[in-house]
Amino acid sequence: MIDNLYSIHDKNNFYLGLISQVFKDYSIVQVENLSWLKFRKLNDELIISNTTNIYVVVDALSGLFLGEISHSRLPNSDSVHNALIKDDSGKIFPELRIDIVGYMPKSKSKFMLSGFQNVGLTNPVYLANKEVIDKFLKSVETSDNEEVRLSPFAKFSNLPSKGLELKPSTLFDRHLMCVGMTNSGKSTTALSILDKLIISNKKVLIIDPTGEYEDSFVESSNVVKLNLGEDTILDPGSLSFSQWATLFETNDSTQPAVLADAIKSLRYQYSKNINEPYKKEGKTPIDVEKDMASLKPTDCSFDLNLLPAQIVEEAVELDRNGSIYKKGVFQFNQKQWLVQKVTHKLSNTRLSEFFLDDTSGKSNLIEKIDKFLSEEIHSLYINTSTIGSSESIGGMIIDLLSSYILDKKEKNETAFVLFIDEVHRYSRSMKENNYQIGLSSIAREGRKKGIFLFLTTQNPQDVPKELLGQIGTFFIHRLTHTNEIEAIKNHLSEKSIKLIPNLNRGEAVLTSVNLIQDLYVEMIKSSRNHDNSTPIL
Repeated sequence: MIDNLYSIHDKNNFYLGLISQVFKDYSIVQVENLSWLKFRKLNDELIISNTTNIYVVVDALSGLFLGEISHSRLPNSDSVHNALIKDDSGKIFPELRIDIVGYMPKSKSKFMLSGFQNVGLTNPVYLANKEVIDKFLKSVETSDNEEVRLSPFAKFSNLPSKGLELKPSTLFDRHLMCVGMTNSGKSTTALSILDKLIISNKKVLIIDPTGEYEDSFVESSNVVKLNLGEDTILDPGSLSFSQWATLFETNDSTQPAVLADAIKSLRYQYSKNINEPYKKEGKTPIDVEKDMASLKPTDCSFDLNLLPAQIVEEAVELDRNGSIYKKGVFQFNQKQWLVQKVTHKLSNTRLSEFFLDDTSGKSNLIEKIDKFLSEEIHSLYINTSTIGSSESIGGMIIDLLSSYILDKKEKNETAFVLFIDEVHRYSRSMKENNYQIGLSSIAREGRKKGIFLFLTTQNPQDVPKELLGQIGTFFIHRLTHTNEIEAIKNHLSEKSIKLIPNLNRGEAVLTSVNLIQDLYVEMIKSSRNHDNSTPIL
């Protein structure tokens, strides 16, 4: 069986030695002598074995084991030191620790997880040649489907001549997240993968709350670009009360209820074509309840610009007889903080230009999403920074679209990837007041409908556990803080955990439930424009 993988050069040119110790989690190879570890070149094969991260093949009775050298040592004895001084390498027998990463039984043609199988004493060990490496790279994915792989978006750090080609399902079927500190290469990784998805004609929905990718996707038949507030609007009635609360960053006590009452009053005014706030002063509670009860389920629109004034009108209390509303000083003072927040948000963003009715002549966001789901639009880029780059605006848009898409998407419609950059900024409120439920719902239920998340974050600690727990694939760039590494250590091998603080920019550990082992990769930068450069001080 092993001879089939060493068809060009005889396997004896790659021989190292025999297995001398076997443990459950690793094995020891007794190398024949030190000269076997010297650098050699065999035609187009470079044979290097005196370091770590080198692959070897163990020829066992049940099949072939693929191992990775994780530790090399020379016995610590006087005879070894004397032999080194005399340059007598034939008397020195190094020991190599190998970790088993794959197993190919005689009935199979690809490597798989070794399970309960293990190497045996005296099994011969050979350095892996190009044929073995190619066989391993084709076997690294656990799925057996015939899906076409994406073009190379990275190369192996210990095999720089080999490009990383993976099936889209390997990356996305359990959702994907890129993690790493600032300037570690997260955005480069994200853009490289998005580029390969678009080139492969896969559907992508990109939500960009910061505008970082604005110049990366040129308007084409494949990608339609939307700039919220500039060329795209949304009817105010599309948002739920909780999403309005997220947008205006209400507290978790009385402000959400006050905001909901004010919006309901404005909906009544809009339904009656009255362009001014609804005045409760001087009306009886029965009159107010009767007016609000007359609202139909379709009466959802309102004039957002009237919201601060309407909140002021909500500052009423019943008179002594409990029959008529009158102005309340205490109520007025209590609601001033909310009035200031809403006024500030409307004054310093383009929300008023975004929340308009369909008579504005601009594209409607929900209609564009419907066309995306029905495949009239292939891929969609949504720039939300054009209405404001605050976390509350990004969080509101993400929650709105996540909830809408999960509700409208049918199983028979084409699957797609939903990309969100720096997700910790927009999911934080999930922990604080449970307004953000759309994203966590997609994480749990999206796979059944063909919605796959692609997220990036600087700090996995800030991502809610219910969201982080649904991620099955990680690109992990450099992290230095112990708590950040702790948040994702369950996804990594012990060896990988030690590497994380020392990664260079663009280097990453790729770990996934769909791979037979962690992969150490260097990302290939996309040729697309990317506004992520750091100014020089």
